[in-house]
Amino acid sequence: MILTVTLNAALDVTYEVPPVAWDGVNRVSSVHRRAGGKGVNVARVLAALGQDVLVTGLAGGPTGRLVEADLRAAGLPHALCGVAADSRTTLAVTEPGRTTLFNEPGPEVTAAELSSFMEQYDELLTGADVVVISGSLPRGVPADVYATLAAAAAGRGVPAVVDADGEPLRHAPAGRPSVVKPNAEELARAVPGGTAAEGAEELRARGAESVVVSLGADGLLAVTPEGVFGARMPYRVEGNPTGAGDALVAGLALGLLEATPWPDRLRRAAALGAAAVAAPVAGDFDRDVYADIHPQIVIT
Repeated sequence: MILTVTLNAALDVTYEVPPVAWDGVNRVSSVHRRAGGKGVNVARVLAALGQDVLVTGLAGGPTGRLVEADLRAAGLPHALCGVAADSRTTLAVTEPGRTTLFNEPGPEVTAAELSSFMEQYDELLTGADVVVISGSLPRGVPADVYATLAAAAAGRGVPAVVDADGEPLRHAPAGRPSVVKPNAEELARAVPGGTAAEGAEELRARGAESVVVSLGADGLLAVTPEGVFGARMPYRVEGNPTGAGDALVAGLALGLLEATPWPDRLRRAAALGAAAVAAPVAGDFDRDVYADIHPQIVIT
């Protein structure tokens, strides 16, 4: 079973709009509302691939209840830990060729609520084969929590994938996760100066076993104990990039579960990320795009 952790769960709302008139009235052509947050999106992709998943994290208030209701409707097993404050809503406005995100900060989490989650997380690790720890942190949660979660997983012999930004990313390698997955901008913020390869090596020096850097349409860079690998995309996929990184992380988690060699692991992860761009909402991927692009990805 792959356990996904979403400490800042959300109700994701996606508006599909013709070219936006930012100073005028806009007619929304399509609306999608569903449970979200990066770990939830990862779980959706893994479930679509036939994997056993369990969603955990923090959720509260009326929005948190909507998140849980959608998870039930989607058939996604979950064990969210309740908080008193209301969970956040995120809004993605998608127009042809461009997507704009509006992300609320999330609830204020108390020390007691976080402690309750940590106890539940420790219990859930007993049934996990891989854990994915991803996304932003709600208010009140310390920046080093992902390092703590990764270290707890390592103590149980469970490999962890961490996908984070800012201070959580800078702290994450101390927990010795199996994979850290920043994109190029996140890596540059965490390790200023130098190339992507140099930044990845620095995160490895701080404790991460492997670092996979998402380079957008240019593919992936993986710095691992087995060597440095690149995944080059055959063409650019147009669409909504929201959730592409989560689909990529799903591929990396599946590679850990199956002990897939790095070249094959990267090819599948890159193909899933590209196929997610072609889907209208985060957490989905276009199977036709996946089938077409997967064999064309070049691994060096």
